[in-house]
Amino acid sequence: MQFQQLAYFVAVAEQRHFTRAAEQVRVAQPSLSQQIRALEHDLGAPLFHRIRGNVTLTEAGETLLPIARRILAETETAHRAIRELDELDRGRVRLGAPPSLCTGLLPAMLAAFRRRYPGIQLELHESGSGDLRERLSEGALDLALLASAPADPHLAATPLLLEELVVVSPPDAPIAHAGPRLGIRELAEVPLVMFRRGYDVREATVNACRTAGFEPSFAIEGGEMDAVLELVRAGLGAAVVPSTVAGDRFLMTRFAPEAGMTRVVQLAVRREVDPTRAVRALRDAIVGFVADRKRLPVGLVSLVDGH
Repeated sequence: MQFQQLAYFVAVAEQRHFTRAAEQVRVAQPSLSQQIRALEHDLGAPLFHRIRGNVTLTEAGETLLPIARRILAETETAHRAIRELDELDRGRVRLGAPPSLCTGLLPAMLAAFRRRYPGIQLELHESGSGDLRERLSEGALDLALLASAPADPHLAATPLLLEELVVVSPPDAPIAHAGPRLGIRELAEVPLVMFRRGYDVREATVNACRTAGFEPSFAIEGGEMDAVLELVRAGLGAAVVPSTVAGDRFLMTRFAPEAGMTRVVQLAVRREVDPTRAVRALRDAIVGFVADRKRLPVGLVSLVDGH
């Protein structure tokens, strides 16, 4: 008995017609009929009544049909499992993330993932959340860590982290003497080094200032994360950044709780795409790593466990 013979038998049983069954399995009708006869010979019983072109199952055929379907289904499951194992040896995952998470969260997590799955090729794309949402929607990324929930209906997101936003400035900046906590209105007189468009931190800062009744003043704008930090260090102004990138090089001033200067980091995927096993493995690794809050950098609070 061969798997191919079982597949032909199931096709004839479902179509109740040898020619239509041959078309379904893409084989010549004489070859299909020959394989069915060989299967009947092996089993020692006819499987079909053939009366004037009317094909029906015999008692033996009725007995074999559910068994054949189960064997074929389990065979496909086995093939899929083996393909997925091979995929973990040679797969590829394209992950997008904001610069703050590329320096604060991802290095330790990706190192652990790499040790477990050394055959999976990882591609890290670093950019602002606006750019990452667009690239994920277009299919240029498999997963993306976003600093806000995506509005695109084609994307699905899981909240992972609550991240605090802070003000970094040179030690001699006037804001350095504003006190341990800062209100949004105190940014009105502070020249800001501002990210380029596409960064959610930029949008959050500008929106908070406008809600407080003023337009922020930009000392310079258009930079990426590293450039913004270096411009602050050079004394051009202060910047609102995620707390995980502040480091020891700057004076860091936290906002008052009522300012609401936090952001929720989401793990996003495309809804209509069935992820490969390699993508699922990285997704599960990120969620699992974040759930272990003891390993998170300062300034990040896990949301995946409901706290």
